[in-house]
Amino acid sequence: MTSQPETNDHLSDRHFAAVARVVESRVGIKLPVAKRTMVEGRLRRRVRALGLRDLTAYAELLFKNDGLDAELIHLIDCVTTNKTDFFREPSHFAFLRDVAVPQLTRLQGGSRPSLKIWSAACSTGAEAYTIAMVLQDLANAEQRLRFSILGTDISTEVLREARTAIYPRNFVAPVPGGMQQRYLMRSRNPREDLVRITPELRRTVCFERLNLMDESYPFDRDVDVIFCRNVLIYFERATQQAVIDRLISHLRPGGYLMLGHSESMAGSGVAGLRSVAPTIYQAAPAPQRRAAA
Repeated sequence: MTSQPETNDHLSDRHFAAVARVVESRVGIKLPVAKRTMVEGRLRRRVRALGLRDLTAYAELLFKNDGLDAELIHLIDCVTTNKTDFFREPSHFAFLRDVAVPQLTRLQGGSRPSLKIWSAACSTGAEAYTIAMVLQDLANAEQRLRFSILGTDISTEVLREARTAIYPRNFVAPVPGGMQQRYLMRSRNPREDLVRITPELRRTVCFERLNLMDESYPFDRDVDVIFCRNVLIYFERATQQAVIDRLISHLRPGGYLMLGHSESMAGSGVAGLRSVAPTIYQAAPAPQRRAAA
């Protein structure tokens, strides 16, 4: 009987440290040793996809002959966490509906106000489509509100899912029944317990890839509301502040920044922001921002 070649399906200390350095330097996310088993498990799927022998072979691919440049996007897709839900932290959506939108539309004036909302770190799109449902309900009632939503994430894999907008039926359970009827379509195949966001709602959302670690973001600087929730917790404090500074440079005066409830301190003390509710911050009006400068 021919013996099978031995494999080493674990990252060496040196290779794990190298992967952790790359991930932190490129996307700001720390990978402590405690996450080593999780990282190895996720990278094994990439090993199988590439037809490689084991994790050692994958590490050699990454760090020899400039392999990292070609593989970086896939590495990031593997190691980033993409937890998301519809109507997650629902108080933010109630604030958007009851406070932010009425105030922002009054500031705009005119007969047809138009709002821009940005869902940073949007994952598979649940947050962006939740925002769309809330705003579309308001637009249906007001008959004049226009809006557009930008969803961004560093993972190309989750952005692909967001654009497709197909979800398991149980995943959309937090969506209120009326909204499910208005904005979700059941699969034509009765054996598939899937739903899809309606075309009309999908057209209100655009998804783009963005690394929050980039020194600048190629998007509009008159955004009304930015959601950046439950991603800053993976960054060091200095990186958190740098990301928030870049984000609020895209807010129009009086616009809102919403952080995750586990990130309540991240927005504290940031110049140009004031706390208006738990984890909700408002950019200073234009005269105050000029005075502060």
